[in-house]
Amino acid sequence: MTCWRETGSGTALTLLHGISSGSRSWYKQMAALKEYRLLAWDMPGYGDSPMPEEEKPMAADYADALAVMLDRAGVEKTVLLGHSLGALVASAFAARYPGRVMRLILADPAQGYGQAAPEQREQVWRRRERQAAEGMENLARTRADKLLRPGARPEDIDTVAEGMRRLRREGFLAAARMLADDDIHRWLGDCRCELEVWCGEQDAITPPENAWGLAQRWNAPGVAIPQAGHASYLDNDSFFNQQLIRVMQEASYECTN
Repeated sequence: MTCWRETGSGTALTLLHGISSGSRSWYKQMAALKEYRLLAWDMPGYGDSPMPEEEKPMAADYADALAVMLDRAGVEKTVLLGHSLGALVASAFAARYPGRVMRLILADPAQGYGQAAPEQREQVWRRRERQAAEGMENLARTRADKLLRPGARPEDIDTVAEGMRRLRREGFLAAARMLADDDIHRWLGDCRCELEVWCGEQDAITPPENAWGLAQRWNAPGVAIPQAGHASYLDNDSFFNQQLIRVMQEASYECTN
């Protein structure tokens, strides 16, 4: 069963990490939003969570694992935020468990390559396979700063690098296969909850124009995170957390009225 970190009480906010990260990366959010119940999971194959049971898990399989985690935590409904690859899992969860999602936030969303040509999907997979073969220490050394804005704080680069060093090869590769073969839009078509799309203005991994295209397609508001790259929740945690508090206040008000 998947593991998670937790703090606070009240309306639940569940945080889903990206392919090169884990639950520890959300420490700035868990320290700032004390009046809400925050749950940061480690998806299957990450942290202390066991590997997926499926040989080639798709977003639906990760979503089902998230449902089991929320059951164990006693969470019936939650605001759900997925960052990067976590946005794909969050969208699948919202489609499969519509009654459990109060609000859906897709931050710096990875949209998947399921609609791409087979050659492109294979290219995406092979690139991640090479990264895994070169080792997570090499990934941390060569890629950590790319997830942040130019001139990022050294402590934020260290946070990203440490998350990469903690990656388990098998879990990383399973997630990479899902990224190559699944597609966020197949899930968003079945989402019935309120949706927002956020993106760092200096995101070079999932560029803003892609995020705003997704937002426009699904008639969702977009929030630009200033002075932030892909890991916008680290680069500009102050602004990011302000937006989270806004959403949590709105969701909490709706629950009581």
